[in-house]
Amino acid sequence: MEDYEGLVGLIQQGNFAETQNRVKALLDEGKLPDQILQRGIIAALDIVGKKFSEGECFIPEMLVAGKASQKALEILKPLLVRSDFKPKGKVVLGTVKGDLHDIGKNIVAMMLEGAGFQVIDLGYDVAPEKFVEAIKRENAQILAMSCLLTTTMISMKNTMDALRQAGLFGKVKVMIGGPPTTDEYAKKIGADFRGKDAYKGVEQARFFISP
Repeated sequence: MEDYEGLVGLIQQGNFAETQNRVKALLDEGKLPDQILQRGIIAALDIVGKKFSEGECFIPEMLVAGKASQKALEILKPLLVRSDFKPKGKVVLGTVKGDLHDIGKNIVAMMLEGAGFQVIDLGYDVAPEKFVEAIKRENAQILAMSCLLTTTMISMKNTMDALRQAGLFGKVKVMIGGPPTTDEYAKKIGADFRGKDAYKGVEQARFFISP
């Protein structure tokens, strides 16, 4: 693991330039792209995610670590494609219609991508039909919806209704998140999971696509 400890530390620090330099050095040493992803990027984001869940770090630290992981992935992605690396799964993600807040959604997207998922980020103010279209087009296994405002929670229910109308309910796993959401609300609208933070969301996504 010590070969990857430097990369793990640099990602946690949010040191973008040195993160990329370390990835290049590991590749020059003959390390495989998928091993750098698993033992460097994913390991680092797991540590940051656990610290966040336990109150040992906060949103700014999550953001910089997520961005550093994306810098590493910029180098690895072409190599992973060439080596026929298969993503863990596909996740369609977005902030629901009427809500323009995307910081939390962006953290989840970065964490999921760093964990080896292919993320289709639809942005914010996403209408129910846009979620449905993306799930069909991408053949995604997971839908992740976020909101910040109590007034936009209804858009989550509307999206669940749209999934039912499209015959997708039960065929795609649905995760919701955001300050006003609760486990009870997730159950009420038919969502499969409500994440209290990005790390819990990634953990659940891994569970959903596990054999």
